Amino acid sequence: KVFPIVWPADLTREAEVEALFAMIRNDFARLDVCFNNAGVNVPPTNVDDFSMEDWKKVIDTNLTAAFHVARNSFRLMKEQQPQGGRIINNGSISADRPRPGSAAYTASKHAMTGLTKSIALDGRAANVACGQIDYGNVVSAISAQMAVGMPQADGSIKPEPRMGADEAANAVHYMASLPLSSNVLQMTVMATKMPLVGRG
Repeated sequence: KVFPIVWPADLTREAEVEALFAMIRNDFARLDVCFNNAGVNVPPTNVDDFSMEDWKKVIDTNLTAAFHVARNSFRLMKEQQPQGGRIINNGSISADRPRPGSAAYTASKHAMTGLTKSIALDGRAANVACGQIDYGNVVSAISAQMAVGMPQADGSIKPEPRMGADEAANAVHYMASLPLSSNVLQMTVMATKMPLVGRG
C-alpha cells in the first residue's frame, strides 16, 4: 500500500527531519522507498559575484537537506525487518555539464553524485539500494526561465525544450519498482531536444 502524507518541514534543519522520520517509524513502522527531491537554485551568477548567502541557500537545500533525509532513511531501512529499502536521489545533468553562472547548483549536484555512490556502497550490507536520476529541463517552477531563455556556453541566451513532470515521475516509478537485488546507480532523463550532448 502507498500512504501519501503531507508533513511540512525545513529539511535543512536536522531536528525537523528527525521529527519527520520519528513519525514515519511510529505510524508506519517501515520505509521502503525514499525519493530525495528537495532543490533550489538562484539566477545565473558568475562565481566572483556569488554571495555567501546564495551559496549557503543552494548547498544547504540541495546537499545538506538531501544528506539529512538520506541518513534518516538509511537508518530506518537498516533497522526494519525485513531489512532494506531504496533511496532515489534527485541529481541533475548539471552535475557534469554545468551552465554558465551555476557554481553553487553545479557543486551541489556534483556532490549529490558522490553522496549517492557512497550510500550505494554503504548500503550493501543492509540491503539498501541507492541510485540517482539526473534530470534535464523538467517543467517546474524552478525551470520556468528555460522556456524564455537560458545562458549558453557561447554567451547567447536561448529558450530550451522541457519535458513533462509526469515523464520525470515515470523514471522514479521504474527505479522504485525494481527488486532490491537490482539497482539503477545513475540515470539521465532529459528533454530530447535540449542542448546537453555537445555542451562542454
